[in-house]
Amino acid sequence: MRSKILTAATAALLLTTAGCSTLERVVYRPDIDQGNYLVATDVSKIHTGMTQQQVAYTLGTPMMSDPFGSNVWYYVFRQEPGHEKVTQQTLTLTFNSNGILTNIDNKPALSKTK
Repeated sequence: MRSKILTAATAALLLTTAGCSTLERVVYRPDIDQGNYLVATDVSKIHTGMTQQQVAYTLGTPMMSDPFGSNVWYYVFRQEPGHEKVTQQTLTLTFNSNGILTNIDNKPALSKTK
């Protein structure tokens, strides 16, 4: 009789704590990486005056480009490690009407250690 009560109490305890956030770290959550993986050495090769073809050869095709013809390319890399804070790296490249790179906006700036 005593073992049945102990088993029932253990089962009830497990069921009531199953949804608690204290157990969240125990549950496996995979790392999720999305977008263009940016490396500081590749980004440092980009400079104003390059053509769109040269940039695409160095960094690959952009994740997004402006569909309305303003010649802006977006390289976005979003990283969501299992139980850590989400980080996002955005590289915005602006080209003139001739397809020449005129502006580079790298937020947040990549460090050389990556």
